[in-house]
Amino acid sequence: METRPLGPTDLQITPIGFGAWAIGGPDYAFGWGPQDDDESVAAIHRAIDSGINWIDTAPVYGLGRSERVVAQALKSVGPSRRPYVFTKCSLVWDAQRAISHSLKAASVRRELEESLQRLGTDVVDLYQVHWSKPWGLEEPAPDIEEGWRTLAALQKEGKVRHIAVSNFDIAEMDRIRPIAPIASLQPPYSMLRRGIEADILPYCLSNRIGVIVYSPMAAGILSGAMTRERAATLPASDWRSKNPEYQEPRLSRNLELVEALRHIGARYGTSPGAVAIAWTLRQPAVTGAIVGFRHAKQVDGLLAAGSLRLAPEELARIDALTSP
Repeated sequence: METRPLGPTDLQITPIGFGAWAIGGPDYAFGWGPQDDDESVAAIHRAIDSGINWIDTAPVYGLGRSERVVAQALKSVGPSRRPYVFTKCSLVWDAQRAISHSLKAASVRRELEESLQRLGTDVVDLYQVHWSKPWGLEEPAPDIEEGWRTLAALQKEGKVRHIAVSNFDIAEMDRIRPIAPIASLQPPYSMLRRGIEADILPYCLSNRIGVIVYSPMAAGILSGAMTRERAATLPASDWRSKNPEYQEPRLSRNLELVEALRHIGARYGTSPGAVAIAWTLRQPAVTGAIVGFRHAKQVDGLLAAGSLRLAPEELARIDALTSP
């Protein structure tokens, strides 16, 4: 699989990365329903065997479970095949499992030490601020500079190789760039969420900030595996059961879009999900896409996205269906 440089760093990443959000399981506010750890480990192994060279996780995914599963999977992977491991900070939880937000220096340092312990490593390849603002609030946290200074210090100390942000807007990136360069931004991006195209992607491209997008299949609704019946029976422990994209009137529109993607994918012998991922990778500013794999067989069905180049008429058709 080809690789691309991530922003100004020395990291050469494959266009597709392993997203470890869903393997965190169901036992927190943004879980994806029941998940078997052995299947998660098998999926990670299949991804590595297929050439994927990075994993994106976070402490909050399963409240530590995702990072522990990643560590379990990597125990049997030799140094020459070990993928880059990306994780995050800013979302913390208490003894009652209530999640809150902090970018205070002491909290960030504590989060990193706990992540290093769970991951079984001495250094994180890319350490990201997960959110600039507490959930549900419009204003960024007043301590994002404090948090970013702490990440820069951890980089100098050798505990993280590169530092980055997730879910930041341009104003927030402008606030922290004078402190230390931003390796990459991790924003949501899919055919159903195109807001970053107008300003954020050009900004990142002109400032040499890598972009690794998440939810390129819009949390699975564009995968081709989701049906109306399955959407209606998602368990309460799967956050998508409350997602408007899985409910009417959006559900019917989204499933119609999937059928158009299925038609395009058939020309290449691939799935709607692979088309949806390849569509995000067409952007010059996008370095890679985070793809959530829960089972080994899912890896095989989506790998084609890394090399798929959609024809101009296919892009025009998708644009007509999804223009923001």
